[in-house]
Amino acid sequence: MAGTSAAEVKTKRPSNTAFKQQRLRAWQPLLTPKSVLPTFFIIGIIFAPIGGWLLWASERVNELRIDYTNCDKLGSSFEALGSSQFEYHLHGINSNSIPQPQQKYDSGKHTCTISFNLPKDLEPDVFLYYRLTNFYQNHRRYTRSFDVDQLKGKTRSASDLSNGDCSPLDSHSENGGPKKPYYPCGLIANSIFNDTISQPVLTNPSGNQNTVTYKMSESGIAWSADRKRVNPTDYKPSDVFPPPNWRARFPNGYPNPIPDLGKDEHFLVWMRTAGLPTFRKLYMKNTEDTMTSGYYQIDVVMNYDTRSFGGTKSIVISTTSFIGGRNPVLGIAFIVVGGLCVLLGCIFAVRHFYRPRRLGDHTYLSWNQQVASGLADNPAASASGRNTQPASGNQGLLRQRP
Repeated sequence: MAGTSAAEVKTKRPSNTAFKQQRLRAWQPLLTPKSVLPTFFIIGIIFAPIGGWLLWASERVNELRIDYTNCDKLGSSFEALGSSQFEYHLHGINSNSIPQPQQKYDSGKHTCTISFNLPKDLEPDVFLYYRLTNFYQNHRRYTRSFDVDQLKGKTRSASDLSNGDCSPLDSHSENGGPKKPYYPCGLIANSIFNDTISQPVLTNPSGNQNTVTYKMSESGIAWSADRKRVNPTDYKPSDVFPPPNWRARFPNGYPNPIPDLGKDEHFLVWMRTAGLPTFRKLYMKNTEDTMTSGYYQIDVVMNYDTRSFGGTKSIVISTTSFIGGRNPVLGIAFIVVGGLCVLLGCIFAVRHFYRPRRLGDHTYLSWNQQVASGLADNPAASASGRNTQPASGNQGLLRQRP
């Protein structure tokens, strides 16, 4: 171009720098037997004891689970449960020696009474969960089925919620009247677990008392982050409808003022969706008192239908350890990985000592030769030198770079 110096001519060729020409220093480890075999044994020696320690901690967690899905099919007298309907994991206690739990049903009150034996004291913290199976809270449409602004307390009209994440449970019209939004809208809130579980009652205490209630608290069961997600609403009771499955709780609509959902911790616990179809959620806890051994009864008002989706429901009473609840999977995984590494290390060591493989000298690789002679900085020289064979007796063991 006339009047333009050669230095000002635009070009797409990258500058000759280490970064743009991909000549930055890098660590390229060579996996030799001297480096690989010790690594396998070190990993195995570290992982196997950690796995045993985690498994030991998990086994010290005391836990019992009792299924009451079909309790409403029983009569008014106690009946023993089958072995598939309950499960005991009590440290130091043979589960086969524990009497079977019993259940009975009061059809007038829709109440299932569960009687079970606790053969040992449970030290605090003691937690009571409900457990559901075959319930897919991890379904993509289900997990998105709520309105953030509505839970934050903002007034959202039926048109605001129309065709949004809450659909089809976004609004409703009664007797040809105007559409009003559901509060809270969406599938998650509508499907909330609504069985009522009473506190455990010790039916055979020592002394002159007939029964003793083991007091458990329903506060403090939700995460603090979940409490911040829900604020008091600006709706008036006449502006909204309760979700369809909440009609038994609010048959005449919401009272004035509308209850603060941010203080309903059972609601907050349910709104944090589970990642697997079998899950448990905390219902109440006791962090101060020991749950003494003996025979206990728990009354459950049965409102939640699990048979419609082929699931089951159970109560779970459990303690914890430093790793949380009972979870042998983590310890088993560490033991399996550690054992597998030791096994592979032994196999490779025997193979190496029995029939060792002759190793080449990596300093004679073609690209190392180019860097050592400065050919990498000279493209023309590098191109002409690619066919240069390294002057070494090891060249038969090395492959040239194409």
